Amino acid sequence: MAQEFKEFIMQGNVLDLAVGVIIGGAFTAIVNSLTENILTPILGIFSSGDLPFKDFVLKIGGAKFGIGAFVNSVVTFLITAFVIFIIVKAVNKIMGPKNVEEEQAEELDEQTILLTEIRDLLKNQK
Repeated sequence: MAQEFKEFIMQGNVLDLAVGVIIGGAFTAIVNSLTENILTPILGIFSSGDLPFKDFVLKIGGAKFGIGAFVNSVVTFLITAFVIFIIVKAVNKIMGPKNVEEEQAEELDEQTILLTEIRDLLKNQK
């Protein structure tokens, strides 16, 4: 069982996932800091009072809605998603184009071969 676990852990996908989770956690801390320490105070300039924007609460009856915290979370998500998009786009560019054209050419070649064989069989039947 220990050997199987060792083989499982040493697989590339598991190691890649572990590295991704660690880097993702560190990156999330950076984005949270950017949102809370830079962007939220800028939004707070436009809100009323001395209350930081992330602490802005809308009270309706007895219910409290944390609008500021929600907007803070959305901004954090959008920044994270945008940066991941940029990273994935850059990696795809570095790795080169996908072999879609090659796959289509191979399919076309197989189709061409098959059609040629069918044509030849039809010629032989006459």
